[in-house]
This record gives sequence, C-alpha cells and structure tokens, in this order.
Amino acid sequence: MVPDRAQLSPALEVSKRPTPFERIRHLWQYRELIGNLTRKELKVKYKNSVLGFVWSLLNPLMYLVVFSLVFNIISQVEVAYYGIFFLAGLLAWNLFSTALGQGTSSIVQNAQLVTKVWFPREALVLASVFSALVHFFLQGTVLIAAMVVFRRFPDPEYLPIFLLALAVTLVLATALAIALSAVNVYLRDTQHLLEVALLAWFWMSAIAYPYSLIVDELTDRYGAGKEWILALNPMITVVISFQRFLYNPDFDDPAEKGVLPVDHHFGWYATHLGIALAISLVLLYGALALFSRLEDNFAEEI
Repeated sequence: MVPDRAQLSPALEVSKRPTPFERIRHLWQYRELIGNLTRKELKVKYKNSVLGFVWSLLNPLMYLVVFSLVFNIISQVEVAYYGIFFLAGLLAWNLFSTALGQGTSSIVQNAQLVTKVWFPREALVLASVFSALVHFFLQGTVLIAAMVVFRRFPDPEYLPIFLLALAVTLVLATALAIALSAVNVYLRDTQHLLEVALLAWFWMSAIAYPYSLIVDELTDRYGAGKEWILALNPMITVVISFQRFLYNPDFDDPAEKGVLPVDHHFGWYATHLGIALAISLVLLYGALALFSRLEDNFAEEI
C-alpha cells in the first residue's frame, strides 16, 4: 500500500525537493525550533562575557565617536546633530550586515546539528536574522537616549515608511543569507568575500555622509535625472528612509536642509521601498530554490 502524502514524514518530504512555498510551510511548522535556535544564538554570543548584551550598545557608540571625529570635525561635514543622523543610518546597516554575515556562516557553524538530525536547514539562517533583530532593538536604545537628550523626535507621519524599510532590510538580508549560506558549505571563501563586500557596501550606502551629497555629485557630473542609479543599491533607500523618520530633518534649517532632498515626499519613499521589497521577495524565492538544490550534500560537504 502506497502511503498518503499527508502521512509522509518531513524527512521523506524534503527528499523530494520541496518548492520554495513548501519550504516556507516547513519553517512555519518548526517555528518553535527557530525560537529556540534564536535564544541559543543570543546566549552563545555573549557566553562567559562580563558585560553581556552591553556589548551591543558599545558597538554603535564606538562607531559614533569615530565617525563624529572624522566627518563632523576633521572633514567638516556640516550636519546638525550628526550623531543622531549617523546612528539612524547605522541602525539599518548593522541589522542588515549582522543578519547577512551571521546567516551566511550559520550552516557551517552548526555542522553537528546538520549532520545528526533533520529539520529545515533554513531555520539556522532565520535564527541568525532574528538574533540580529534583537540586537537592532537593543542598539536602538542608544539612539532613543540621544534623541531624548537633544529633544529631537521622529516624524510620526513617516512611521509606515520606517516599518516598510525595516521589512525590506529583513527580507533582503534573509534572501541573501539563505543563498550564500548554501554556497558557503561548498565554497568556504564565500563568508570571507562577504566581509570585503560588506565593507565596500557600507561606504556606498550614504550612512556616514548625507545622501544629498551623492545626488548633487551625480547632477554635476552627468546632469539631472540620474538619481535613479542610486536606487540600484536598495540599502541606500533603506538608510535614507530610516534617516527621514528618525533624524527627521528640519528643511527650514540650512544645516539640516541639505541632508535629504527636499522634494522627496512620502510617495517617493513608499514607491522606492515598494520596488525594493518586491525585488527582495523575488530574491527570497530564488534563494529558497537554490538552497533546495544544494542542501542534498550538506552533510558530506560539512
């Protein structure tokens, strides 16, 4: 008697190379495991550490001190409340880079689990992403403290833009991490190449300097209408969306007017983020399909 498909074990199902949508269903069924893996990630990261989660706060503080010294003093980049401006963009970047970096190496670093028991391997990547999300909220307290001290508050009108930018960051990081984690099993140079790529990506994402500087430079060199080139880097759109909501520039103040283009209103941000989200979802589908093709030999390659 041939067993009904509904009665097949997950191990037998996965051997049939489930579609990306079936893989998402498997992940939902194992959501409790993902939660446990996320807690393990957080505990292991600061195991035997005296300061523990305080290290998550020291990271953005150190960046703030260094970049404030370099850009706001030495290079004399004129941005009022530079610390808040910089932290707003750094929050988005740290979430993306941490989720992508840890997610890429998650399969290799958990080789014992992968070789001993069956579960959706993407759960390891998702645990890394959710772990990065926890650190994102912890690091956000540094920015909140600075905003309270300087009495600068987000623009409530742009809260939907902020949430949409957060969704783009998570989906894009998850998509790239799932694909690269599978490739990294076969080609260990992947995680090292990623570190170099992220360093270059950071400087191309208008985090430490105003976005308007790039727009003005493009206009001076190539004429008006070339800003669309910047949208090819989705993290630029995410970063300036965070800055628009959290930094909330006063366009009547000359020191803040030049940080973000005055003519970019709610619809501009919503459109660009919507496109970025759609592309990220397509990448996620492709990443799950690639992962499905490569995972058969994980146990042997690890």
